[in-house]
Amino acid sequence: MSSTVRTLIDQQAVLRPQALYATDGEGQSTLSYADLARACHQVAALLLAHGLQPGDTVSLVMPNGLQTLRLLLGAMYGGWCVNPINLLSQPEQMRYVLEHSDCKMVIVGPEWETPIRAMLSDIGRPVAVWVSAPDADCLPEQTAQTPPPPADRLALLMYTSGTTGKPKGVMLTQSNLAANAHAISQEHGLVAGDRVLAVLPLYHINAFAVTMLAPLAHGGSLAMPPKFSAARFWAQAIERECTWINVVPTMISYLLEGEAPDKARTSRIRFCRSASAALPPEHLRAFERKFGIGIIETMGLTETVAPSFSNPLDPAQRKVGAVGRASGCEAQVIDGDLRPVPDGQTGEIAIRGPNVMRGYYKNDEATRSSFTPDGWLRTGDLGHRDSDGFFFVTGRIKELIIKGGENIAPREIDEALLQHPAILDAAAVGIPDRHYGQDIMACIVLRPEQSLDEPALRDFCLSHLGRYKTPKVFHFVQELPRGPSGKVQRLKLLDMVA
Repeated sequence: MSSTVRTLIDQQAVLRPQALYATDGEGQSTLSYADLARACHQVAALLLAHGLQPGDTVSLVMPNGLQTLRLLLGAMYGGWCVNPINLLSQPEQMRYVLEHSDCKMVIVGPEWETPIRAMLSDIGRPVAVWVSAPDADCLPEQTAQTPPPPADRLALLMYTSGTTGKPKGVMLTQSNLAANAHAISQEHGLVAGDRVLAVLPLYHINAFAVTMLAPLAHGGSLAMPPKFSAARFWAQAIERECTWINVVPTMISYLLEGEAPDKARTSRIRFCRSASAALPPEHLRAFERKFGIGIIETMGLTETVAPSFSNPLDPAQRKVGAVGRASGCEAQVIDGDLRPVPDGQTGEIAIRGPNVMRGYYKNDEATRSSFTPDGWLRTGDLGHRDSDGFFFVTGRIKELIIKGGENIAPREIDEALLQHPAILDAAAVGIPDRHYGQDIMACIVLRPEQSLDEPALRDFCLSHLGRYKTPKVFHFVQELPRGPSGKVQRLKLLDMVA
């Protein structure tokens, strides 16, 4: 099995040099495996010319595009560490990441050059800046060779979204990335003829691992539009002859609002993969009914190179509401004393395997607190495992609502609310309460041209949740705060309605 990003690329460049690796969303630009291999040596020449040595970190502030693929893969191929920066970050967060990452160079899209140079002006070290459009092909003609990076070399430094406190830099090695590329390919039965529609941003671990790296393990390809467009999604998937699609639950909710293409035109699409946040069962069933494409629910973390759990490829074996079985790693559920609990009992989900991060960059305390003494990564996710080995996630430890001593998972409230035909989106969060310690607040997004008053909504909740779990407070909002992966940032709900 390949142990580095470099060996993944080299193997495909030898086996199928003229095969397609990537195309843009409209099919106007393409990148073969031979093109990719050459680009890797051109990127090495570029970085060496700017004074970087293998092992240094290079940051990217760029949207999706074939050039972004070349730069990310080329840098890792040559032994550098890449740090793709979340374009949705607040300026102070972006500046913090640039400073904290110790990057020696930043590659930016043209529209980002001025703000990034301003951020770099006072961070106390020289940082090179190179400008390239995400869809350009402007690498230097010259090429350079670097020694093959060792499997334990740091290849990716990706910062978590930082919903509380400062973002943490997740350190992932060459072997972490290669191991999960193989695990994803094997889990979904992917082969050289498979092509994925890649609409998620490459600065998020899902797109980075699932749509960019996994095809390198099985020799497949990807079609990469600049960004997700609900209006163009099905046309892009059909015209680019995609065989699978990779989305997050927010995208599924938008697609459900649109028209369904003729099922004969989407017959090539074998499955839809949903990841990064919990998919409400109602949305899963509605998608499968409307589009005739089965959904494989998965789950993972930045700290585990995206997926660690997946439902089976066989639709008959999938379980609605489960994130699936452990994939490419081991998983268990532990209690507050870090001891395994029996199947069916709720606790914290823990993971161990070749995909698990080395730790957090320059943050030994956070690294220590994230692992058990015997090396299991503590995910912070609450859930349970059933007798068939399927894991169910019910919430985050930090987001758990504790009302009068009873634990209430916010997702349970969300799912009940989403059963109401007038509700498009919903999220619950705990609020301080003088009597119970905490009570429940729910934020509601209504469907277009729908109306719903609070008394009717309260009656609905009483019948679906009972009195104890019915929210005390309802707020109707235009949209919910979400991170780049589509996860609701529940703690920000409190700021929205303060």
